[in-house]
Amino acid sequence: MLFRIILLALLLSGSLLCEGQSPPAAPAPRSFLEPADSLHPGRFWISAGAGAAIYSGFSVGLWQVWYRDYELGPFHLFNDWHEWEQMDKMGHFFTAYHESNWIFTGARWTGMRRRSAMWTGIGAGLLLQSTVEVMDGFSEKWGFSMADMGFNLLGASLFAAQELCWEEQRIRPKISSSPAPYPSDPVFSTDGSEQTTLQARADELFGTSFGENFVKDYNAQTIWLSANIHAFLPRRENTRFPRWLNLALGYGAANMYGGFDNSWTTGQAEFFADPDLYPRYRQFYLSPDIDLSRLPVRSRLLRTMLGTLNFIKIPAPALEFNTRGKLRFHALYW
Repeated sequence: MLFRIILLALLLSGSLLCEGQSPPAAPAPRSFLEPADSLHPGRFWISAGAGAAIYSGFSVGLWQVWYRDYELGPFHLFNDWHEWEQMDKMGHFFTAYHESNWIFTGARWTGMRRRSAMWTGIGAGLLLQSTVEVMDGFSEKWGFSMADMGFNLLGASLFAAQELCWEEQRIRPKISSSPAPYPSDPVFSTDGSEQTTLQARADELFGTSFGENFVKDYNAQTIWLSANIHAFLPRRENTRFPRWLNLALGYGAANMYGGFDNSWTTGQAEFFADPDLYPRYRQFYLSPDIDLSRLPVRSRLLRTMLGTLNFIKIPAPALEFNTRGKLRFHALYW
């Protein structure tokens, strides 16, 4: 654990050393929320210490809550590419992007140069994601997933590519979650001796509270790529087109009651959801969205709050096409 804390501190400070900077005396910014014009030593060490503490707490807490009660073994790989119709991979992509972007924003708040802050965000974001994968690698129930790491890199790369090309984030991954009641029809075990429902299976997999559902329920989740239209317009400074209006493409999946297929074991009984009644399928969406960071808000506090919430897709009308060959219009989808 100490090695990880030191590594995170090195990530935060090493980017400065790459530019030959040492923390000079810097004037205090006019506002606490305003990024410093040059490296501010107090902010830098506060951020480095807070980052190390958060990472330490994250690692210890995750191990205690998630991994401690499962059987451990030698480090090994696990091919989970076909699990959850790749919805979990989209989650890795989404998380790695936002971790990189949030840490970049925090580094810029200290007065760190843009390029240094970018590499700090990418390095620290991938460190957080890699920690989870390494823990998976020692768990007998899971394993280190090369596919997960690939999507972690893809998310961080989306952030880096936009920073390098435009010095702004024009395309952002976002998330929405629309939980719906699961079927309560009886599902019998393969030997006919026991019965359950898909609602009970969903409660077991995804939990029953809003927070658990939002994080765990892959059937309810949609991961979006939300692009700001104004940012791509020619001569955009001379147009009255709304700066905050986005167009979003979404991906989701449905009828998933297990990672790889819809079969599971409860006690000694084996169950499966009839694939004719509950076929697993993918969903694709097109919907307008709002870039909260581009709303014309003067208050720096309010802008900061809106920027923090900018990972959430705004409820809006949506057009859905799915792999069952159906086209649907949703008057309001989230």
